Amino acid sequence: MPSSDEAELSRRLAAMTLKEKVALLTGADAWTLTPVASAGLAALALSDGPVGPRGTSFGGDTPASLLFPSPTSLAAAWDEEAARETGRLMGARAREMGIHVLLAPTVNLHRSPLGGRHFECYSEDPLLTARVAVAFIRGVQSAGVAATVKHFVGNDSETERMTYDARIGEATLREVYLAPFEAAVREAGVWAVMAAYNSVNGRTMTENHRLLTDVLKGEWGFDGVVVSDWTAARSTEATALAGLDLAMPGPDGPWGDALVAAVEDGRVPMAAVDDKVLRILRLAARTGALDGVAAVPAPAVPDDVRDRLRALAIGGSVLLRNDGLLPLRATELRRVALIGPNAVRFAAQGGGSAHVTPEHVVTPLEGLRRVLGEEAEITVHAGVFPHAKLLPLPAGLAADPETGQPGVRLEYRTAGGGVVTAEHRDPATWWFPIVLAEEVTELAVRARLTLTESGLHRLSVLGTGQHTLRVPGQDDQVHEQLQDGDDIGALLLSPPSHTFAFTADAGQVDVEVLISPQRNLPYPVTLVGLGYAPPRGTDEEELAAAVEAARAADVAIVLVGSDADTETESLDRAGLALPGRQDELVRQVCAANPRTVVVVNAGAPWLMPWAREPGALLWSWFPGQEGGAAVADVLFGAEPGGRLPTTFPATESGVPILSTQPVDGVLDYAEGDRIGYRAYRPGSVLFPFGHGLSYTTWEYLRAVVVDGAVEVTVRNAGDRPGREVVQAYLDEGGELRLAGFAALEAAPGQSVTARIDLAPRTLSRWAGDGWARTDGPYVLRIGRSSADLPLTCTID
Repeated sequence: MPSSDEAELSRRLAAMTLKEKVALLTGADAWTLTPVASAGLAALALSDGPVGPRGTSFGGDTPASLLFPSPTSLAAAWDEEAARETGRLMGARAREMGIHVLLAPTVNLHRSPLGGRHFECYSEDPLLTARVAVAFIRGVQSAGVAATVKHFVGNDSETERMTYDARIGEATLREVYLAPFEAAVREAGVWAVMAAYNSVNGRTMTENHRLLTDVLKGEWGFDGVVVSDWTAARSTEATALAGLDLAMPGPDGPWGDALVAAVEDGRVPMAAVDDKVLRILRLAARTGALDGVAAVPAPAVPDDVRDRLRALAIGGSVLLRNDGLLPLRATELRRVALIGPNAVRFAAQGGGSAHVTPEHVVTPLEGLRRVLGEEAEITVHAGVFPHAKLLPLPAGLAADPETGQPGVRLEYRTAGGGVVTAEHRDPATWWFPIVLAEEVTELAVRARLTLTESGLHRLSVLGTGQHTLRVPGQDDQVHEQLQDGDDIGALLLSPPSHTFAFTADAGQVDVEVLISPQRNLPYPVTLVGLGYAPPRGTDEEELAAAVEAARAADVAIVLVGSDADTETESLDRAGLALPGRQDELVRQVCAANPRTVVVVNAGAPWLMPWAREPGALLWSWFPGQEGGAAVADVLFGAEPGGRLPTTFPATESGVPILSTQPVDGVLDYAEGDRIGYRAYRPGSVLFPFGHGLSYTTWEYLRAVVVDGAVEVTVRNAGDRPGREVVQAYLDEGGELRLAGFAALEAAPGQSVTARIDLAPRTLSRWAGDGWARTDGPYVLRIGRSSADLPLTCTID
C-alpha cells in the first residue's frame, strides 16, 4: 500500500472508540475479525494454508479446496519460481473463498527428524528455507492475500509445544532460527507474523518484547500484524506491551474488557492499542477489506490448475536410487503388482491444522491405469496394515435406522436415556464441535449398515470418553479412552481412536455406539467420528498374497510410508522405523521380484534398512491431490526434479539430535548451529542433504567467480533432457554451509552455465551485537549434494 495512504488510515483510527479498537484486536470467532463500520472495515477472514486454504471452518463442513504438495515437497524442488507459482495459486484460491489472510508459510526448521510437523516445514537449512519462503510469500501477496510466516520462533518440535522454553544462544538464534523470518520480513515484505506457543530464553513468545518489538518491529522494520497462534495469548498487559497485535481465536480471550480497563487505568498506553489497530487497518487496506481502498485485482484460478499441482508434485519427487529399472516402459508391462499399505491408503497430506479437504485425490491405481490403459493387469494388495486408525465409515454403507436417509443418527441423551435432541450426520468424516449441554450425559450414534461380505468387520470410534459398541445378538464391547491436559488442539488434531471388531454376515445390521463423553476437560465440546474396515485375511495371509502377486508380475511397485495420523501437529514421532511390518514387506517383495520399485509416501525421513535392495527407490513426500498421477508419471519417464531438503539418516543412533522431549520444561538448543547436514558424522547418513538423481547424467566442468557470483558450467552427458540443481557450499575449515543454489535444464550433450548469487550475509556471522564479515579467503565447494562436490573455487 502506498505510504501516502497512512494519513487516511490514521483518520479512520481516530474515528474509532476505545471499545471498537479493542474489539478488533480479538477474533469475532475462530477465523474472522470484528467489522468496524465507523472505520469502513469489513470482517477480515483468516484460514490455515500451508497446503492450500481450507476456509473458515474445521471439520465435516469444510468446503472442498485445492490440496497442494506438502512444503517438504515444495522445498525439495529447490526452485524459487515453483514456490512463487505455488503461492500465487494459493492466493488465487483464497480470493475465491473470501480469505484475506493465509496462515502460511511455516519456516521452522527440521532440527530433529522426529518433529511432528516436519512435513509442514521446508528444510533443515535456513538458507533453503528462506529462499523458498520468500518466493512463496511474494506469490501469495501478489494475489492481494496476506501471507503469515510462522511460528515465530523456536517452535521446531511439538512435544510440550505450548509450554516448553527453547534455550537458544544469540548467535544460533540469529544465524539459524531467525534467518528465514528475517528474510520473510526484509525481502518479501510479509504482511503477518504468527507468534508461537513456546517460550524462547525464558519468555513466552506472545510476551517476548525483545523479539516481537525490538527485533521484529524495530530492527527489521516489520509493519504488519503479529497474530498469536490459536490460544497462545494467555495474559492481558504482558502480551499487549510485548508487541502482539491480534489475539486469536475469539470472541473470548485475555484482552476484551480487561484490556479496555488496562488502558483506562494507564497500565497499557493508548498508543500501544492504536499501533495495533493501525496495523490491522493497514492489513485490511492491503487485502481489500477496507472500504474505499481498491483491492488488488484477484487472479483467476486457472482451468489447468490440476495439471499444475501435478507438475509441482513431479518437481518435488526425489529419485534416491536407480539401478536402471526406471523409467518403466508401458509397452513392456502386462502384469503389474501394486503393493503396500500406501497403495490402498495413499497419504496426500499430513495431519493437523494444515488439513485440506480436496474434491478428489488421485490414487496410485488411478495414476497407473491412466498410463497403462486397460490392457495391462494391475493387482492391488496392501500386504501389511500399519495404520493406527481406520478410514472414515463410507457414506454409502450406513443409513439412519429411523428415516433410511444415508448417513447416521446422532442422539443427545439424558442420564435416564431420554433423547434431548437428534440430528442427521454424514459419516464420512469426524464431527467437531459437538456442544454438550449440561443435561446431556450420553451420545448415541445409530446406523444401519449394509455389509457387502461376511466375516470379521472392524468399527472404530474417534474421540474421548467411554465408548460402548452394541450389535444385536452379541455382547456389548466397552472401551475407555481419555485425554490428559487442557490442549483442545490435541483433541482436535490428534484425537484418540479405538477399534472394535464384530462378526456379521453380508446384509443389513443395526449398530449402536454409546459415548459417555469425558467431562473433566476445560471446554464443553467434544469430537466424535466413526471408522470402518471390511473383512480381510490374517496378516500372514495378506503378506503372502502380496509377495505371490509380486513374484508373478513384470514389475512390482511397492508404496510404503506414513499418514496424517503418524505425521501430525501436536505430536512428535516416537521413532524413525516405518510403522508395522512395512520393512518386512519390502524385503520379501524385493526377494520375490528383482524388478521392484519402492515408492515412499511420507513427509519426513524414515529409516530404510533395505534401501539397497529394490531396483529403484523414489520418495514422493505427501504430494497433494494429484499425487497418484505424479507418481505414475515419474515412474514412466517424467524427470524427477527433487533434491533432498533434509538429511536422511542411516540409523537412529546416528541422528545428531533425536530427542524432542524437554527436560523440566526446557528444550536446550545446546548444539548451536550444528543441525542437519552440518552435524551428521561420516557413515551415519543414508542419503545426504541435496541428494537426488536424474534420468540423465551430469558432468561438472568448471566454476568461476564473476562479480560476486559463482558461475558453474555443467554438461548433460546422457541421452535424455534433464534438470539439475547446482549447489554451492561455503567450506569453513571442513564444515559446510549452504551458500546458494540454482536449477537448470539441458538437452542431451548440452552445456549450460548456472549463476549462483551469494548474499552478503553468507560470508558473515553474528558477533556479539551485530553482523561481521568473517576473514577470507572463502572456499566454495560446488556439486550435486552436500556429499558430492567435485568443483572448488575461492572468493577473495
